[in-house]
Amino acid sequence: MRAIRRAMQLFRTRGMGVVLRKAVHRMFPNIATVPTLVDYRDAIAVDWRQPHPSAIDPITVADSRRVVAWVMSPPGVNSGGHQNIFRFMKFLEDAGHEVRIYLYSMDDPLTPAQVRDRVSSSSSYAKVRANIQQYPKAGIPDDVHALFATSWETAYRSYRDPSRARRFYFVQDFEPLFYPMGSEAVLAENTYRFGFYGITAGKWLATRLTRDYGMRTASYDFGADPGHYNLINRGERSDVFFYARPETARRGFELGVMALDLFARDRPDHRIVMAGQDVRNLSVGFDYVNAGSAQVGDLNSLYNECAAGLVLSLSNMSLLPLELLAAGAIPVVNDGENNRLVSDNPFIAYTLPIPRALADRLIEIVDRPNAADYAVRAAASVSTASWEASGVQFLEAFERGMSGR
Repeated sequence: MRAIRRAMQLFRTRGMGVVLRKAVHRMFPNIATVPTLVDYRDAIAVDWRQPHPSAIDPITVADSRRVVAWVMSPPGVNSGGHQNIFRFMKFLEDAGHEVRIYLYSMDDPLTPAQVRDRVSSSSSYAKVRANIQQYPKAGIPDDVHALFATSWETAYRSYRDPSRARRFYFVQDFEPLFYPMGSEAVLAENTYRFGFYGITAGKWLATRLTRDYGMRTASYDFGADPGHYNLINRGERSDVFFYARPETARRGFELGVMALDLFARDRPDHRIVMAGQDVRNLSVGFDYVNAGSAQVGDLNSLYNECAAGLVLSLSNMSLLPLELLAAGAIPVVNDGENNRLVSDNPFIAYTLPIPRALADRLIEIVDRPNAADYAVRAAASVSTASWEASGVQFLEAFERGMSGR
């Protein structure tokens, strides 16, 4: 049963390809290939001690219009990281550049047509004109001026590509933390030494990658889309939201449940709502509402019923705290530079990652005597935190990277 549960977890988080490769490796250890998320041939060929050719002799572009290739894994239905990628690809297109998308994955069989259908049918993705295709065996075409890696696996393929296109790394999290200490963690960490120009989600990543790996970086600030997240409830609130992702370790699910257990004992009349992943079969010591993997269009009304939202981020900060604030819900976030360097908004309730401390902060928020007025002021605090401003920062960083500055 333990093996079955492990296989199901691998299937949900990493796809059937990884499950099958690990199964073959276990059944036929003498003939199976080493199961990795990155193409074995890519990983074994990269020696980052040698400067990448594009860094020695980078392409120069006389025209202000650039052809920009993005290498990514196929996006999920509700993949926040991919939604953010599409947001910034749209900024490039709106600035007059041509964007192309190249799919790279060892374990996702989705075709470009299926990806196009998934993206176009979802309200969560920005609508882009970019052509979507599989990564070509011969490498990207010679007319590409800039190449973006979007995860550690795609960084290897981007490094090996013979193109002289300038290399960028769109870094949204510190991916070595996604794994136990082992080969995948080391392979992920090595990509920060590839010499790519990093454009990071928030200042914490830029600070860490420059400090620890000597990586050239720029960062953009987080935003909150007012078209999706805004204040519609100026009255009383009582619900408590929890960003529940038990299969994503960096979201601290168990720690959050412990805090909510304590909260529910002390304030049993407040409804607890969990969203982020379907947890209908979760057995805990308190009642809760399972909102599952809610679509972006459904979240604002949910947030506007909540007085507080528990969002734990043990690596880079989530996008949710600012989105909750825009709807008037006060986010309770574990304290640490990984979160504070991303946002120092005074309405984020930074708290030590101790179950009792987190529960006490939630109680403090739901007991606040002037909660309705406080919610209005919290929403106003992010009124200027627009993604458009983030897009300007991104485009400026892109131009610096293209010029080698």
